[in-house]
This record gives sequence, structure tokens and C-alpha cells, in this order.
Amino acid sequence: MKPERQNRNRTPAPQQEENRIAGRNPVMEALKSGTPLDTIYLSSRQGILGQIANLAAEQGISVKTVSDARLSQMTQQTHQGVVAEGACARYVSLTDILAFAAEKGEKPLLLICDEIQDPHNLGAILRTAEAAGFHGVILPKRRSASLNATVAKTSAGAVSWIKVARVPNLVAAMEELKQHGVWIYGTDAAGIDYTQSDFTGGTAFVIGSEGEGIGRLVREHCDQLLSLPMYGNVNSLNASVAAGIFIYEAVRQRHNASGNP
Repeated sequence: MKPERQNRNRTPAPQQEENRIAGRNPVMEALKSGTPLDTIYLSSRQGILGQIANLAAEQGISVKTVSDARLSQMTQQTHQGVVAEGACARYVSLTDILAFAAEKGEKPLLLICDEIQDPHNLGAILRTAEAAGFHGVILPKRRSASLNATVAKTSAGAVSWIKVARVPNLVAAMEELKQHGVWIYGTDAAGIDYTQSDFTGGTAFVIGSEGEGIGRLVREHCDQLLSLPMYGNVNSLNASVAAGIFIYEAVRQRHNASGNP
């Protein structure tokens, strides 16, 4: 069974392979042309590979150093020490998301994902947010899953519909949202019961990672912290499950306020 497992790892799934660019010149040209890229994997940072790393960093693209063996597992193409993973959907700006809400004549309803690194969790969050009619989701450029093939598959196509902004600094994005009348709700065990707040105005929920929760600086810039009651022995929920509860509480309140069933 061991040889079979190794062979399977060397052959990437077709959907993943379609999202990857391999080779020094192809990746460099993709960077120069502004092709949407999420992550670049390098076997070293010397010579042209170092130039690729620097250019990617300037564009806010995540760069990771891995072994040649790992690159060979990622693609069947000739990689020359570099593989780039492209986005399955284009990112938009924070301004685009706010404009989308305004066009619909609605108060902004947003999610802010603070270091959600599991692509399955992010995909599930995007799926629920899109189904609930949220105007957009905000991700940090670093320490976050991106719109890759796994996220696209888990989201069941929602990644093609929900607007996603990728920002260099979550705190700065939060402050910009506040200037547009959006109230920022952090989700944290230390917060008040989530049913005791009003989400009918401009609302953004901050969902933290399962392991660390919301980062300190992000927590300090929230307007209010909310918690989910826990009655069993487990004191936390999967990030996507918790997000779903907050999402549909906001939807329930807004529908009741508008007189919709």
C-alpha cells in the first residue's frame, strides 16, 4: 500500500492542476501581467526564484519555501523550482463590497475572517454567507486560506458569486467600515449573548480561527464582542458552524424588521 500512496500523491487532482502555473518564466510572466495568484511555492530564493519571491511579496501574494519533492507532488509540469497557485475567483475591493450593498439599497452585511487557514472551513463559510445574501467577505492577505481549488469545491460554487476582498490589514479595513456606519462584532467566548444585539444596521461579524480565535488587535478594534451559549462539555464550535449561527441570526432580524416572513 505504501508505493500506491506515494504514486497517488504525485498525481494532483485535475481541478488543482488547472489552477497551477509551473516554471520560472511562466510564473514570472503571470506576476508581471497581474494574473490573480494566491500562493507561490519555491524550492529556494536564489537568482530568478528570489526575484519571483520579491515581486510576489510586493503584490501581497503569499510565498512559501518547500522542497523539490513537494513541488513535484503538486504538478506534473516541469516546475524548475517554482509553482504558483492561482485564484478560482477574482478578489474585489472593500469599496466594491460597500457599493454592492448600496446598489441593493441595503445596510452592509459582511463577514471578516481573521486567520481562517483551513480551506474547507473558508469554503463552508463562503457557501453559507452567499446563501444568506451577505454582501461580502473580507480576508487578510497573510495567514489565511485563499480562493483556491479546495475552497471553490467546498463552497459548492458560492466562490463565484460572493464578493471577497483581500486586504493587507484587517484593523485598517475595520476602521474604514466604521467610517461607513458598519458596526463590528467580534465573536468571542467573553462576549455577550449574540441574541441580545441588533444586527439590522450595518453589520460585520469577525470570525476567528478555531485554534487562536480573534487576534488581540482585531479584538480591541471590535465595537462589541458576542458569544454563543455552550451547554455541553465542549466549549467551542467549528468556525464555519459558528459563522452560520451568527449569519442567520442577522438574516432573521432583518427579515423580521422588514416584515418579511
